[in-house]
Amino acid sequence: MILPVTLTIAAAAAVVNLWLAFRIVPMRVKESVLIGDDGNQRLQARMRAHANFTEYAPFILILIGLIELAGGSTLWLWIAGAVFVIARIAHAFGMDRTTSSVPRAGGALATWALMAVLAGWALAIAYQANSVPSAKTFQVVPSGSQA
Repeated sequence: MILPVTLTIAAAAAVVNLWLAFRIVPMRVKESVLIGDDGNQRLQARMRAHANFTEYAPFILILIGLIELAGGSTLWLWIAGAVFVIARIAHAFGMDRTTSSVPRAGGALATWALMAVLAGWALAIAYQANSVPSAKTFQVVPSGSQA
């Protein structure tokens, strides 16, 4: 089965992941920092933005994929995927600032809310599917025999 929403959002996430990594490289070259951050706060912030993305992306993508596989609404999954990508880009730009910012906080809050909604949606699908009796639940007893 092809999962177009999941494949598209995963591809977009891969592009964002590369963009986040490529924002770090010029700073490393300029500052001659090959390992770690050498106390450079801007490098630290960009490294955390990248690491933070890699901490959330797998959960979001797994949830989107499983919900899509289970027959969840593709419209809402497209919206969820777009919100995730936009939130993580906003968060990365917000991390470039030395103080708290709307993009950073908004990106983080949107990611958390989205993860909570997707987790709830996944649980709802799982338990709704288990509440419907399946054919295996019923036992056929031939007529005339005693059960």
